[in-house]
Amino acid sequence: MAVDLGITIPLGPPRTVTGSVHSWDLSTGVDGPGTRFVTFLAGCPLNCLYCHNPDTMKMRNGKRTSADEVVAEAAKYTTFIRASGGGATISGGEPLLQPVFAGELFHRFKHELGLHTALDTSGFLGTRATDALLADVDLVLLDIKSWDRELYRRVTGRQLDPTLDFARRLADLGKEVWVRFVLVPGLTDPVENVEGVAGFAASLGNVSRVDVLPFHKLGTAKYEALGQDFALADTPTPTPEQVTTARAVFTGHGLNAI
Repeated sequence: MAVDLGITIPLGPPRTVTGSVHSWDLSTGVDGPGTRFVTFLAGCPLNCLYCHNPDTMKMRNGKRTSADEVVAEAAKYTTFIRASGGGATISGGEPLLQPVFAGELFHRFKHELGLHTALDTSGFLGTRATDALLADVDLVLLDIKSWDRELYRRVTGRQLDPTLDFARRLADLGKEVWVRFVLVPGLTDPVENVEGVAGFAASLGNVSRVDVLPFHKLGTAKYEALGQDFALADTPTPTPEQVTTARAVFTGHGLNAI
């Protein structure tokens, strides 16, 4: 039998969840449907040769920020965002390097602000995404950087399999996915490499769109500011014909390639 001892245990103030945030911005068309409030988290376990945001690679380059601050900023734009059919995206860096913070933001974006939510990820840390976190995500923007495993390691410094495992898990959950593939001449553009990504994406059944992203050098100034060499400084950007050819591989597998 329970005995009431008359003791009151103070619960304390509500938990404040914080994370390392590089920046936030509004974007249209590139980070999910409609106009998006995009939160860029700091820190990434990959070291992609073509990264155009090297300033987000280290968590220490971000600012310790509370979820309250981020949600309050997003709330300023909700009317405009909803009118455009947009939502909120968490990008980086790699959001799943900070899964508790990312999960808090997704939950509040979705349930407090009523926004469509998107996770922009390499999938390498997919095991850190809990089922609860994914339940608050409407769309996953999944970067599959190469199909050839040795090439993937060369491009990212990491292994491909965790990304593929995460992709299969998303398929099992029926979670909508946009696959992203960066086309780099002389690196990721061999037809067998593109075919491999396309065949895998088509096999999942939950990929509603593929973004074939032409390699660019817009981050060159950031490397210079950081005192770092840009490994692909001498690599040409793909021609329109090369991009069209790559997109045709994906459409040939029945995918909607943009």
